[in-house]
Amino acid sequence: MSRARTSYDEIDSPTAMREDAAAVGRVLRRDRVTRAAVAGPPSLEYADYPREVAKREIAVDEAAARIADALHLHLD
Repeated sequence: MSRARTSYDEIDSPTAMREDAAAVGRVLRRDRVTRAAVAGPPSLEYADYPREVAKREIAVDEAAARIADALHLHLD
C-alpha cells in the first residue's frame, strides 16, 4: 500500500496482499472500537424507546394475487 500502482503492474505476491489486508483490518477494527468506546452504554430507560411502532404496508401486486388465487391461497 506504500507505492502507487499503474495499470501495467503485476499483482503483488500473496504474502504482500495478506499483509495489506491485515493492515486494513487492524485500522477498521480500531475505528469500530473507538466509536463504540466514545458512544457509551445504551440507555436502559423505558422512556427512551418508542411504545408504538407503525407496521409496514405490504403491497400485493396483481401478478402475486393471480398466483395466490390459482393456488387457492387467500391473501386478505
